Amino acid sequence: MFEVLRHSWPLLLGMLLLMLGNGLQGSLLGVRGAGAGFSAFEMSVVMSAYFVGFLVASRLTPGMIRRVGHVRVFAALGSFISAVMILYPAFPHPVTWTIERMVIGFCYCGVYVTAESWLNHSSSNEHRGQALSLYMIMQMLGIIAAQGVLLVPDPSGFLLFVIPSVLVSIAFAPILLTVSPTPAFDTTRRMTLRELYGVSPLGVTGMLLLGGVFSAQFGMAAVFAAEAGLKLTQISMFVASFYVGALFTQYPLGWLSDRMDRRQLTAAVALVGGLAALLATFVPDQFTILLVAAFISGGTANPLYSLLIAYTNDFLPRESMASASAGLLFVNGVGAIAGPIATGFAIQRFGPGGYFGIIAILMLSLTLYAAWRMTRRAAPKVSETSSYTAVLPSATPVAMEVAQEVAITAAEASDADRPMQD
Repeated sequence: MFEVLRHSWPLLLGMLLLMLGNGLQGSLLGVRGAGAGFSAFEMSVVMSAYFVGFLVASRLTPGMIRRVGHVRVFAALGSFISAVMILYPAFPHPVTWTIERMVIGFCYCGVYVTAESWLNHSSSNEHRGQALSLYMIMQMLGIIAAQGVLLVPDPSGFLLFVIPSVLVSIAFAPILLTVSPTPAFDTTRRMTLRELYGVSPLGVTGMLLLGGVFSAQFGMAAVFAAEAGLKLTQISMFVASFYVGALFTQYPLGWLSDRMDRRQLTAAVALVGGLAALLATFVPDQFTILLVAAFISGGTANPLYSLLIAYTNDFLPRESMASASAGLLFVNGVGAIAGPIATGFAIQRFGPGGYFGIIAILMLSLTLYAAWRMTRRAAPKVSETSSYTAVLPSATPVAMEVAQEVAITAAEASDADRPMQD
């Protein structure tokens, strides 16, 4: 762990600051949009645009890096992020915010791809798993800390838009001044969605449903909180609860997943998350229950993402795992685009309770589908399954491939330690 920090601390520090900016601007838009009179559905379109940009960038950024190099892509996208954050309060209109949010999503994905390729290149096989874990922790800590920054100045002024712009600008300094550029990388050949669904129907369907859950948590939590009439302090605590829950449950559930039928664990975890969301649906004015529901919702949805990747890998030869990751990422991105739209419509049609209602429907649908899939084929032996590797739902193709490399390395090490059979 200390070896990873010694080599990669500038990159990890930069990502922490970048996520401070990203987490702050996402929550701030939810608060300011409500104050500006935007409807819940209008804000859902704004928030959905982030995931449109993110999905497009996941396909285009590798080509940009091959053409002009890591440093230029990193610096250019960072400049756009900083500029757009300043422009938000200058043109408070749903259309302009939608365009700007799409640009932000595109740029953040491009920055992640570049940073993750650097991290992968600078990490040895021995430390790659630790580097990925630290990177993921920094991302979540940045979003959690951003909710505290939301409370510092008056959210109705310009200062809270200036702060994330400055944080993003500062974030690039330690990275660009200390990290060497790496050679352009080639992306792995993608597996078609039909092939992927044939390998793991649960993996594909689960990723689609989880995309909607994650985007509701990341994009619409502050919108819901403002619609529910929560105070600024309560909004900050509510949004942070999703990511605190994810930090606490990622590794315990990962430990369990390597020791039991992953479909059973998927169904059970999704059921817990769905029931917590269902409870909050009927009492959206009870703040304590909202905090608990957010903690459980985040603590179930985020590990489920990694769990479904591991389950899909159980049915793939090791040389095909990286190819499958791109398909899973695309399906999750489609769900993430639809998630805020569905959530915004539900809030506008049924009131604040519609927010957790959508999350409950998606999680309980995953429970039922996982239970049905258990009747369709036998589970692989636990001793023959792939290793669980934690990865966030905001992962780019590079992070997904790094996670697959870590899983393959762990599997090979397990094979080497297993006694030979006569």
